[in-house]
Amino acid sequence: MVAQLKAAAARAQGAQSDVAPIDSITGSEKPAARVDFASVLKNSLDEVNSSQDKASKMSQSFSMGDDNINLSDVMIAMQKASISFQTSVQVRNKLVSAYRDIMTMQV
Repeated sequence: MVAQLKAAAARAQGAQSDVAPIDSITGSEKPAARVDFASVLKNSLDEVNSSQDKASKMSQSFSMGDDNINLSDVMIAMQKASISFQTSVQVRNKLVSAYRDIMTMQV
């Protein structure tokens, strides 16, 4: 999950790969770009939505008799969509729990 969030943050920043630039290897470090949590969360939810849409479209195409789509591809797409949705629900539960913990803290 953490790797997915880091990948989504990298996509939000427009990074193309996880390879460190040569400048950071030589010692001239650049300050880290600021990552907006809301945009990372929105991008993650958009990816979940797109995987669910893809699975739904594949399922409809298969049920209409499209010969280009295999049942195994449909099932794999549906499982991926299900797992990504379950992951997002668990992240939401953790965020709500953290929010409740912060709200109950005494200052």
